[in-house]
Amino acid sequence: MILIHLTPWDLTLASVLVLLLAAMSWRLRLGVERRILIAATRSAVQLMLVGFVLKFLFAQTSLPLIALMMLVMLSAAGFEVMQRQKRRYRGLWGYGIGAFSMFLSSFTVTLLALTVIIGVEPWYQPQYLIPLLGMLLGNAMSGVAIALDSLTRQAWESRGKIEARLLAGGTWEESIEDIRRESLRAGLIPIVNAMGTAGLVSLPGMMTGQILAGSPPLEAAKYQLLIMFLISAGTGLGSVAAVWLGSRRLFDDRQRLRLDRLAEADGRH
Repeated sequence: MILIHLTPWDLTLASVLVLLLAAMSWRLRLGVERRILIAATRSAVQLMLVGFVLKFLFAQTSLPLIALMMLVMLSAAGFEVMQRQKRRYRGLWGYGIGAFSMFLSSFTVTLLALTVIIGVEPWYQPQYLIPLLGMLLGNAMSGVAIALDSLTRQAWESRGKIEARLLAGGTWEESIEDIRRESLRAGLIPIVNAMGTAGLVSLPGMMTGQILAGSPPLEAAKYQLLIMFLISAGTGLGSVAAVWLGSRRLFDDRQRLRLDRLAEADGRH
């Protein structure tokens, strides 16, 4: 099967659909037309720039350049996690918890997949490393952001109950155990739903891309299955790490609840 190349005119025609969506938002007074246009413009610029960067990386296979690309991806994901929280941690913790959790999970799972499961030589082949890490980071980012947002929101709303448990002699872990459990469940729901509907409701992105590129459907399905298993592991590990670090940060060494370490997105207490 020959890959059909898209022309700028093809993309222009597709962008008209986004303009129609923005116009519908304006007509119905939804108030999101500006956000739609900004998001579409950002995606176009970012994806085209990434396309040029990856073309250069694929030709070079330079570990320092690939490491720089990975660092940029992790930095952007950490920033997005922080931005998606209504109540974020003050200082570097607001950025560090999400970034460290994704680094711990996504990078570990990616390295395991490349060296043990797929067996790429060398393991830092950008053709495999960058797309795989990107998919893992993207999904882990969503899971970690949801889990942390749920954790801080519920801790703020249930502060009276948490303090009552502490006064009754409970440890910080016992006082927030149910909230941690609910936060982890919330962070895992998107990937669980995606796995449950894959193949029945939708064809996931990687499988669709491989089929469009001419790969045999069964081979594309096997790669997609591998990716979904890796994504579920990365999202789960990242959510667990983020919730544990985040919940620990809510208490000091004397096991007192420290909600003053949180601030709303606009900077208010």
